[in-house]
Amino acid sequence: MRVDADGSSTARPTSDRSPVDRALGAFRAGEPVCVHDFADREGETDIVYPAGAVDEAAVAHMRNDAGGLICVAVSDPVADAFGLPFLADALDHPAVDDDPAYDDRSSFSLPVNHRETFTGITDEDRARTIVELATAAAAVAADPAGYGPDDFAAEFRAPGHVHVLRGARDGLAGRTGHTELGLAMAEAVDAAPAAVVCEMLDDETGTALSPADAAAYAERRDIPYVEGADLVDALTD
Repeated sequence: MRVDADGSSTARPTSDRSPVDRALGAFRAGEPVCVHDFADREGETDIVYPAGAVDEAAVAHMRNDAGGLICVAVSDPVADAFGLPFLADALDHPAVDDDPAYDDRSSFSLPVNHRETFTGITDEDRARTIVELATAAAAVAADPAGYGPDDFAAEFRAPGHVHVLRGARDGLAGRTGHTELGLAMAEAVDAAPAAVVCEMLDDETGTALSPADAAAYAERRDIPYVEGADLVDALTD
C-alpha cells in the first residue's frame, strides 16, 4: 500500500499470508507496517518504514495518521561508526534521568538535520534527513571502516528535528522495543540498517492508540499490522 500526500492509498489484493509475511513483504517494497510491541511494555503501535524509502508523503502520513515522534533507528554498529552516544550520556544536566518505566533505558541519541536542509522540520527536510541517514547506514554496512564520526558530522548537524535511536547491541535478544523490531525487519529484507518509527496516538484521548483501533486503522488502509511477539518469534533463533 502506497500512501499518497492526500491520504489516499492504492490497495493490494487480500492475501492469506501470515501477518509477519505481510509485514516483511511490505517492508521489502518500501511500504509502512503497523507494529504493536507488547502490552506489558509500551503497549503502543508504531507506524514503521524502512528509512531509505521515506519521502515527503511518508512523513506527512506519519505526522497526520500517527502523531508521535518521527525517529530513525540505526543498528548498534552503525551508531558506533557514526560516533553517536546515548543522549542521556551526552547531557550534563540535573534533569537527566534515563530510567523509563517500560525498559532499562531509552534508545535516544542525537536529534539531527541533514546539512542541506533549512529549518529541518518540513516534510521535505525531514524526508531528506531520513533518507540520508539510511544512505549513510548502508555505507557503514558495506564498509564499516570507511565511514566515521567526521563523515557523519560533514553530512549532519545537531541539534535537529529527526531523533536518531540506537538499536541494542544484541538486537531483539537484548531489547524488544520498536527500535529493534524495525531494525530486525530491515535486516530480514536486506534493507539498510535504518528504520523509521512513529507512535500512533488517539486524537480523542491523547493516549496511545489501542491495539484494536490500530488494527482497525491498518485494515482500513490496507497496511499490514503485526504483533511484536510474532516478529520476535519469526526473526530470532
